[in-house]
Amino acid sequence: MAERTQFVAYLIHSSFLTGFVYPVVSHWFWATDGWATAFRVDNGFLFGSGVIDFAGSGVVHMVGGVAGLWGALIEGPRIGRFDSWGRSVALRDHNATLVVLGTFILWFGWYGFNPGSFNKISGLYTSGNHYGQWSAVGRTAVTTTLAGCTSALTTLFGKWILTSHWDVTDVCSGLLGGFAAITAGCSVVEPWAAIICGFVAAWVLTSCNNLAEKVRYDDPLGAAQLHGGCGALGLIFTALFASEKYVREVYPSRPVRYGLFMGGGGRLLAAHIIQILVIVGWVSATMGTLFYFLHKFGLLRVSADDEMADMELTRQVGLAYVDHDEDESQKQGIQMKKIVGTKM
Repeated sequence: MAERTQFVAYLIHSSFLTGFVYPVVSHWFWATDGWATAFRVDNGFLFGSGVIDFAGSGVVHMVGGVAGLWGALIEGPRIGRFDSWGRSVALRDHNATLVVLGTFILWFGWYGFNPGSFNKISGLYTSGNHYGQWSAVGRTAVTTTLAGCTSALTTLFGKWILTSHWDVTDVCSGLLGGFAAITAGCSVVEPWAAIICGFVAAWVLTSCNNLAEKVRYDDPLGAAQLHGGCGALGLIFTALFASEKYVREVYPSRPVRYGLFMGGGGRLLAAHIIQILVIVGWVSATMGTLFYFLHKFGLLRVSADDEMADMELTRQVGLAYVDHDEDESQKQGIQMKKIVGTKM
């Protein structure tokens, strides 16, 4: 929704999303009395299994991705993003250096997000006193790294095969797509499976981005494609590749239901399909409705004049960067005064 959304809309939808929509989903799938959680203290598990969404491919990423999807759909594409024939027009990136820096910051933070989702590190497993929860924490960091890096490299070479160009910002998106996909099963899959997850995530992200262009859907950061598409992939991947041994260790209180491809049957996959459908339905009903009314009351998108004139001047009344000479700076200052005077 970037580059054409009113600031008041950000305040409203972010408060509603984090204060109401997300807490309901997190309770359903993470609380000990949630109807689909794998942490129940009784035997009321969904399909006798419950959902294994360890760090939130669905609870976190899909929720944000579906919310962003509805916001961008209702708001419409940026001016100039598609020509009069509906063909995609590439808009120049703002600052690739900051994109790469932000990606590395997120990469570092993901080690708190995934390995940090364990509520303790000192617990012993029955295999022996040299093997315990700390082993699972370390393995989770490994699977997270492998999935993200595999997805980044697959995106790098995949985009070159498709377009004959190298694009660092696509690599950054691919890395994050791999992270979003592995987040659900990072604690219960083998490292080799994480490589498969990253490889598939790269192509899911690329396919979603291509589809978005074909249907004239404008998402400047690819948030819906990355978090929604790769988040959904992560849930399916976990239901296919979760290891029996690791599920027993990380979820000792639940019935042992593990990945279909690992010999665990289809109950976990059925539970995860329900999770995907429920998240899409709940977020669409709540956030879609909110964005619709924001649009109807004129609180969602800035005017075309403001968007074309640069929102830093027309809405925030200030430039983020000064990269021109002194005369141009003075000229710009005069223009800013005119804008302020006009508004007053």
